[in-house]
Parts: sequence; structure tokens; C-alpha cells
Amino acid sequence: MPPKKNAVAPNKTAVAPNKTAVAPNKTAVAPGTGTALLQNPLTNKGTAFTSEERRKLGIQGLLPAAFNTIQQQATRFYSQLSRLNDPFSVYVELATLQDRNEYLYYYLLGQHLEEFMPIVYTPTVGTATQNFSSIFRHGRGIWITPEHKGQIQSVIESATIGKNIKLLVVTDNESILGIGDQGAGGMAISIGKLSLYTTAAGIDPATTLPVSLDVGTNNQSLLDDPNYLGWPHKRIRGEEYDTLIDEFVDAVKSLFPEALIQWEDFRKDNALNILARHKERVLSFNDDMQGTGAITLAGLLSALRVLKSDLSEQRIVVYGAGAAGFGIASQIKIALDLKNVPKEAIQDRLAVLDSGGLLVDDREYRDAYKQDLQWTRDCAAKYGLADPQKRGLADVVKHYKPTILIGTSGDTSAFSEDIVRSMHANVKRPIIMPLSNPTRNAEAVPSDLLNWTDGQALIATGSPFPNVSYEDKEIEIGQGNNVFVFPALGLASLVVRASKVTDAMITEAAQALADTVSDDELERGLLYPSVQRLSEVTQIVAARIAACALKEGVSLQPPNDIKQAIEQFIWKPEYPTY
Repeated sequence: MPPKKNAVAPNKTAVAPNKTAVAPNKTAVAPGTGTALLQNPLTNKGTAFTSEERRKLGIQGLLPAAFNTIQQQATRFYSQLSRLNDPFSVYVELATLQDRNEYLYYYLLGQHLEEFMPIVYTPTVGTATQNFSSIFRHGRGIWITPEHKGQIQSVIESATIGKNIKLLVVTDNESILGIGDQGAGGMAISIGKLSLYTTAAGIDPATTLPVSLDVGTNNQSLLDDPNYLGWPHKRIRGEEYDTLIDEFVDAVKSLFPEALIQWEDFRKDNALNILARHKERVLSFNDDMQGTGAITLAGLLSALRVLKSDLSEQRIVVYGAGAAGFGIASQIKIALDLKNVPKEAIQDRLAVLDSGGLLVDDREYRDAYKQDLQWTRDCAAKYGLADPQKRGLADVVKHYKPTILIGTSGDTSAFSEDIVRSMHANVKRPIIMPLSNPTRNAEAVPSDLLNWTDGQALIATGSPFPNVSYEDKEIEIGQGNNVFVFPALGLASLVVRASKVTDAMITEAAQALADTVSDDELERGLLYPSVQRLSEVTQIVAARIAACALKEGVSLQPPNDIKQAIEQFIWKPEYPTY
């Protein structure tokens, strides 16, 4: 068996084909003949071409004589992977397969999703972004640089001839997981996310486009590397950056007016600015903020099912006020507002800390958005936190007595034994979510959290962790992976032809996801569904989001039957007969 560890999607994927893939389960006219069919990953079937197809399509003699089904091919390739000893090597081989045969790649990924998801995405994808220049083989997607200013539309148009793009995952590569600025290597993130869109939500890969806005890098080790393949300059900022983003959005809007853009791994100030400038102009959402907010809220709602308690009754601490922390805090505030909790009470329910401690209005902030998350000084004083020098995490836990502790700081071991025991002293069953990625950046490890809380903590993490044996019970640790939200959000938006993604749609995604967690999964310790149910869960959540979009009045083409519309939209990795 290949190692069950997380890996990173290398940015070496196949060049976008000039023809769209044919629908599965149908007889179709081949979009070409001869070697062109074998070189296009969206038409190549390898040894699955029948003798008749080989004769008619002019590929006789170009393949070994034997005919294989896709299952036989998958078994053979899986056996090859079993010889590899580390996740990154498995990642490279899977990416090579994606470059030559996307049907087989997605068939294999679907068969072994729980095993391969951490290979094609977090945490291994971090390794891929860091090694982008050394493992690059050929391009997949589009790199936009400042040198393309004034011609971005023509660059995209040339790269997508004959394609009807419906979904783009776009990154500027600056805030990759917990490893920061990775320059052009961030393309691996966009590729990995789109692989999960196809596997989880059945988005036709021929309609997707990974994009790296390569606006430079401030990672000096990359700039000093003579083999670095990205645009070798410092990052552009300010008006020049905004102008490039504007031109890119205009180009997408012109070429693919109903396409969905998922913004990925932008620095928090840029992420907020882009959403503010473009959320009404182009169908889009930011996964690091809105997706992370939804997935975290879903985990909280699942935990509260166990406790038979309500969100409005909690005292919540978010440790980390970057893009993820902001997104989580904002989503919690939206959820409380939808429950008609008064605004002053919402402030009382939620405390947010950055590296300087608790956010209070007697501090000055370089990042203006933090003002939306701050307490008043009176609120701080009410909880014994009036002294600005005594507002660290330990102080807040001691005085505020939170019932929920969420980590998005990247501060390894921030949730120390003393802090966790202090929390547990006031809360019988604390909800603790160390969400920072990758694994090494988690604020605590689940085994410690359970030991420090006498096995009582309800836990979800941002990276995958093994099960924990506590006394006579095996406790499963659920991963708060955005893959439970963004494919469903994308699928729903495309099926109903949404004009925009609303706050209510994201909140509905969280509630719908929490509702899919079975009683058995909760009993086993999971706050999220099993990854094995990802496709099933994605369709259920997508249907709820689609219904919300209709209610919100943002659907350009409301379907008569949402479930049927979703089923008809889904692409499956099944070879067509040419």
C-alpha cells in the first residue's frame, strides 16, 4: 500500500487540451486521431482503447496488443505506487498520471480518496510548492505575470481555445498553507484544489483552469536560486497590483461570464480588498476566509449536537487574526446574527487574539479589519482583562473561561498543557480546534488534548492526525478540511448559475455539513463526516446551498428539480466509446 501520508500536488501537470472531454457513458466522435489522442490527457484511454477503436482512430501499433478495463489499469498503477516509500514520490507519480490520462487519474483518486487526498493536497502539496522548479516537467494552467499587463485577456483566450471554462482556482502564491510566499510554485495549490473539485463534486476537468498570478516573490531564497522558474522580481504592490487583478477579473468576465473564481492563499489584506472590489462583479469567493469560516462553524455545530447546546450560549476564543481567523470570526458573527442575537451580545460571545494579545479598542492596528473583531475596553474590563499587558492567551482563558478554543495562528504548541488544563477546569467538555496547517504548525496534538482534559475534549484539526487511544476507547480525529465545503459551494453555484455567493449560502453550507454527520460518527469522535462519504456529502450540501441561492434570489436559471440538476451536471471518470 502507498504510504498514508499527506502530499503536495506538484505543479507539473498537463498542458490544457484544445478540445473539451466528451461526456461519460456515451458513444462519441473522437476529437482527433492518431498520436494526438494519446497525447491529450482528456482523450487518452491508453490500453483501454478497443481493437475497433484503434483501427478506426489510426492508433494501431501505438499500444501493446492487450485490452484493459479502467479497473485493470487502476489496479496496475496502484501496484506501482506500492513500491514507493514516501508521500512526495507518490504525489509525483500521481501527477504524472494526471498529465497523461485524466480519466484514470480521477478513477484511481476516487477509489482511494481517503488515502490519496493528503497526497494530492495538504499537507504534501506544501512540499510540491517548495520544490516547484526542481520537479517541473510541463505546464498545466496559466501563469499571469506583470509582463502580461494590457494583454491578459488574449493570454487567457489563447490558452483556452475550444474550452468552456466554468471554474478557476486562482492564487497569487503569497500565503501558501503555513509556509508563506512560494512564488510561481503556488500553482500546485490551484491544481490540487481543482482535483478535489472534480473528485468530490464531479466538475468536468475540461471546464476547469488553475491560475497562478505570478506577481513576483519576496522569498529571497527563490530569487537567489538560478533554477527558479517564476517571474524573478520582488512582489508588486499597491496600485500596480490592484490594476493587474482588475484586468484579470475583466478578462475572465469577458471570456467566461458565468465562471466561478475561487481565490486561494492571498495575504489577508489583499484577500479582503479583492473580495470588496470584485464580489459583486464576478461570481467568486475566498476559500481561506469564507471556506475556512464555514468548515469551522460546521465543526462547532457538530460538537454542539454532542453537548446538546446552542452556539449563542458559548464563549469562543479565536487565537490568530489572519485571513483564516478573520474568516472564522466573521462567519461565527454572521451565524449568531442569523439567530437574532443582539450585536452587543455577539461581541460578548467572541474574543479574538493576534500576536499582540486580545483585540481591544484601546489598541492601534495596522490592519483596519481587526477593528471589526475588537472588544470595547469596558467589555475587556468586565472579564478582568483591562490591563493591556495581561491579555495573552493564558490570561484570556483564565478570566474569560471559554467553552471553545480555535487556533489559526501557526504557533506550534500554543495550546499548552497549562492553558488547556485551565480551560478544562471551567468547562467539562471543551471544544478545541487546532486548525493551523501544515501538521507541524498545529497549536496542539489531539493525544495531548485528550490527556489534559481526561478524555473529555471534542477535537477537530486542520491537518490529518491518527486516531487516539484513550483508556479503553479509540477516538477518531476529524479534519476540518475545506474540501467538505468548497466543492459543494462551487457545484451549487454552477448548477443554479448563481450571480454571486452570499453570506447566507456560506452559512447554509456549514449547517448542511453539520447535519450530514451521523450519530455514529459523532460517537466515534468525528466532528466531520468520514472522507469516504465525501462525494455523497458534497451533493447533499450542494443541494442545500442551491436551495438557499434560489431563496436569496441570486440564481440566473433556477432548476425545476435541484437534485436532478446536480445529478445531470456531474462528470464521472468513465471512458467514452469513440
